[in-house]
Amino acid sequence: MSLKVHDRRCLSWVLIFVWASTIVSIAQALPQKTFTLEGRVLSESNAPIPEASCTVTGGLSPVGGLAVKSDSQGKFRFLELPASTYTLTCAAMGFRPVKKTLELSQAPPFVEVVLPAETVLRQKVEVRGTAPILGPEQAAPPAQLESQELIDLPMTEQKFRAALPLIPGVVRTPDGRINIKGVPENQGLLLVNSAETADPVTGSFSIDVPIQAVESLQVYKNAYRANYGGFSGGLTSIYTKPPSSQWHYEVQDITPNPRIKSGHLVGIADFNPKFYFTGPLLANRLNFSQALAYDIDKQPVRGLAWPKNEIKSHDFSSFTGLQFMFSANHIMTVHANVFPLVRQFANINSLVLQPASSDYAQRGFSLELTDRRMFSSGGVLTTVVAGMKFDSNAHGQGPADMLVTPNGWGGNFFNSFQRNSDEEELRETYDWPGVMWHGKHEWTTGGGVLRRAYDGFSHSHPVLVLRQDGSVAQRLDFLGTGQMQAQDTEGVLFAQDHWTLTERVAVDLGLRYSGQTLGSAANLGPRAGVVYSPGSDGKTVLRAGMGIYFDHPPLLAGDFSGNPLRQLSFFDSAGNLQGPPLVFRNLYGSVEADRALVLSTQHLSRTPSNTTWSAEADRELRPSVMLRLSFLSSLSSDQYTVRPESSLASGPALALMNTGESRYREFAATLRARPTAQTEWNISYVTSRARGDLNALTLIDVPFEQPIIRPNAYASLPSDVPHRLISWGRFRTHLWGILAAPVLDWHSGLPFSVVDADQNYVGLPNTRRFPRFFSLDLKLSKEFHLPFPWIKNHLLRGALTIFNVTNNDNPRDIYNNIASPNFGRVAGFQHYFFDTNLDILY
Repeated sequence: MSLKVHDRRCLSWVLIFVWASTIVSIAQALPQKTFTLEGRVLSESNAPIPEASCTVTGGLSPVGGLAVKSDSQGKFRFLELPASTYTLTCAAMGFRPVKKTLELSQAPPFVEVVLPAETVLRQKVEVRGTAPILGPEQAAPPAQLESQELIDLPMTEQKFRAALPLIPGVVRTPDGRINIKGVPENQGLLLVNSAETADPVTGSFSIDVPIQAVESLQVYKNAYRANYGGFSGGLTSIYTKPPSSQWHYEVQDITPNPRIKSGHLVGIADFNPKFYFTGPLLANRLNFSQALAYDIDKQPVRGLAWPKNEIKSHDFSSFTGLQFMFSANHIMTVHANVFPLVRQFANINSLVLQPASSDYAQRGFSLELTDRRMFSSGGVLTTVVAGMKFDSNAHGQGPADMLVTPNGWGGNFFNSFQRNSDEEELRETYDWPGVMWHGKHEWTTGGGVLRRAYDGFSHSHPVLVLRQDGSVAQRLDFLGTGQMQAQDTEGVLFAQDHWTLTERVAVDLGLRYSGQTLGSAANLGPRAGVVYSPGSDGKTVLRAGMGIYFDHPPLLAGDFSGNPLRQLSFFDSAGNLQGPPLVFRNLYGSVEADRALVLSTQHLSRTPSNTTWSAEADRELRPSVMLRLSFLSSLSSDQYTVRPESSLASGPALALMNTGESRYREFAATLRARPTAQTEWNISYVTSRARGDLNALTLIDVPFEQPIIRPNAYASLPSDVPHRLISWGRFRTHLWGILAAPVLDWHSGLPFSVVDADQNYVGLPNTRRFPRFFSLDLKLSKEFHLPFPWIKNHLLRGALTIFNVTNNDNPRDIYNNIASPNFGRVAGFQHYFFDTNLDILY
């Protein structure tokens, strides 16, 4: 697929900017020394403060700085800091944070930081111990979970996807989709250490990172910084633990969980061992880390009889990190990720038996190199080069016709596909030295190129729509070879200014340009945000902002016309064919100014976009209690939708159009309390509304193609949750020092549609709802030693997790066909179950 002349020129200018900035910046390089910054955090009575959060910003530190916790003696240490000017901020619950400016040009003295009583918590609700300054991220701080929280909190599987629903505004539907701002993850973006790490074809978060390698998990609903783009939903960002200069080992989940039926052991339910180690390969030069995770899972699906009620998964992930310190002002990190997976009976539920389900498999690897170079001027150049190979396939359990009945699916799943994809990314970012002019300006400029491509096939066999008496109402056949291929090249330029007018007022202004060969040649996305702290006590912080974002055009849309043609035949109750079959051509559709539908074989030239604005207010109620109130409004436009058109003069067509939209509004109230260093509690109430086009391409073709494509409708989205209460905490009990971590989730029932025997909507879609959902999960963990000679010097951590403690039904499925004798009956009840873990810390 060739590039248009205009597109080539746009990409050429991007490449020229990227490489010119590299050459100019390298010319400024100046070698510097490395220093270790050590200190201690004390109270006004000279008592050490453990678990204080100390953050260093400046130099080669990443956005947000480097953070450590003080030990039991209040001591902290930052290793291998290049010569530069740094800001050290230390904070702890019950104390007022303190900020110090340090000039590291020679061996620094031991730093003592004395914290006055009564802390001021005002940067983030989600992150504990943050600095009391208006940092560059404050116009829209992300929701964040840290590594220890990922370990301590109960999750159905030890993967980052399982932790996302703990964040207010993130909803996981029963089919496993993660929804942020009301839309599926495919319309969002996943970054791992600043590199894009999603399925290049679908945008799904299919690539796992071993949980023991994760330092923090962040979710942005409104990412105001202009260096962020390529999404119309939410932004999920994972930062992994940097390789350490000291050796450390962990072995986690070394014991399998048994499967017990009727009091008898009948095998292994799951086995998820994990291994993590890190340390120096060359002192002060090269550090290394390795995380390995091996998973065998047999997830039971309630409503089906054992043993034919399990989704069987077998996957392995390896995440390797290398950190090279070429000089004091030049650090490079390399990450490699391998992620094969096989999942059998991937989409079964109470109404879909194993024979009617699809298997799924993937394999691939990714490489990411990040080079950070600091110059004598104080500027920092960051270069990211990343590449990925991602292959996926799916197939049914056999060649039999698929049966769609009023009581669910039968036969064998109809579609199989093979997708072989690759992705390459180059990005340059330059953080300019601060400039004083009516306050302080911190400029960031950059650009990059992203290329995605895939080829493969999509094959399907017949689908029969049956009435309740077993007679055939419709027959769907597929014509053509279904050979698929598409590619897209995208160029990006951006500029951002974080303008600190005073200590209490800061403004973010940014502009992002992007151009794609598959979408629009020129997209401009302005960003603006403001943060203001009224009063002299700093206990209240107000934030507001707006941003326009442009998504990556889905590669599935790049060769939509290559899909097999759908041929639909109708039959009466006696089995007689009613009229000639309808053959739906796969075409691209657009609406002209006179609202006339125009069909073409040329791919669409507009890029899906999103406009989001938000407002927040934070208030410190007490030194250890913070309240946040927030409102967010999101409008996604030019979304790809699939629309069957049977009454056109030119004949039936299945039209792919980018006229779809979705709207999401959310009000959230979050209360966070941390009375002691060992106790914290979070409670959030969210009321929201998610509406949009139901035939979005991401809902029709991902993860598996839908056998029935109904006329498009604008209605409540599958993730619409008008009311939700989510709460979690951690506290040390008096019983043997056990750490208890409960999670409570209550929300409105998810919407569903009613259909008839012909699988057509009855009334307006998604106007009925499942029963309300309530779940209480609890994880109990304890660290201990055993007296055995080979292990007595190592710390062990054991855990027992109870899911759905109250044994609430929480049905996941419903008979929604009015022709079924079971119409209106719910199924797939979720009973309580247990999980155990044993870790060894070296």
